[in-house]
Amino acid sequence: MLSYRHAFHAGNHADVLKHLVLLQLVRYLGQKDKPFWVIDTHAGAGAYDLESAHARKLAEHEGGIGRLWARRDLPAPVAEYVDLVRRFNPGGALRKYPGSPFLALWTMREQDRLRLFELHTSDARLLRGNFEDAGRRVLVEGTDGFAGLRALLPPPPRRALVLIDPSYEEKQDYERVVQALKDALTRFPGGTYAVWYPQLTRLEARELPQRLKRLPAKGWLDATLRVREPARDGFGMHGSGMFVLNPPWTLHDTLAGALPFLAEALREDAGAGFTLDRQAA
Repeated sequence: MLSYRHAFHAGNHADVLKHLVLLQLVRYLGQKDKPFWVIDTHAGAGAYDLESAHARKLAEHEGGIGRLWARRDLPAPVAEYVDLVRRFNPGGALRKYPGSPFLALWTMREQDRLRLFELHTSDARLLRGNFEDAGRRVLVEGTDGFAGLRALLPPPPRRALVLIDPSYEEKQDYERVVQALKDALTRFPGGTYAVWYPQLTRLEARELPQRLKRLPAKGWLDATLRVREPARDGFGMHGSGMFVLNPPWTLHDTLAGALPFLAEALREDAGAGFTLDRQAA
């Protein structure tokens, strides 16, 4: 079933966390001269119109990037993220939102490469259109990202960041994430792997971080951002997490400075908060 469209959720609190972490990881890889790849297994359409019918239906961006748009007291890593979203909105009003592919590409260098996968037919077509002028730096494939990842590892430069963020609409996605990472760590143990996951009341979602902690990586970091109490009926996402395998040593301190601000800025009720945990290599 391929009903999920990220256009309904673009720019929400989960995107804020995911893209903040993504930018920090890409920046870190770019500190060395040697090129690297960024592999996005579930790239979506790549860019989103916040005035479209899809985005207006839930208007989730108003509780995410919309809360940060006019603030002038942003911590430095949050300000960097918001500035890149502003690049997508040259008129000054928040009308469009760049997905992970654009944010990664704008942070990469000429010698680095971006590999994008998207299985949803409509989104894959939009993704190709959004990057048709990117040349050899970007390759878009309208195929399953889990299978595509397996074929790419290890990447030629032996340096890569892999972003895995399926919709988790189907319970099988939780298992597929774990199995894909087990295989990836065997093929390319030195890669950095960033997994986005939703905070839901369902058992699979609550168990996923613990399963990721047991994977044979050199170290891990788990950051969560919660904006509300879990719903009594168990419906809806109250927060999300970014789990990073083989994280850079700088990431923990960067997030320690940004997450308290985001938890307060994006809070919807007294249940808002954050967690930041790690296991060093």
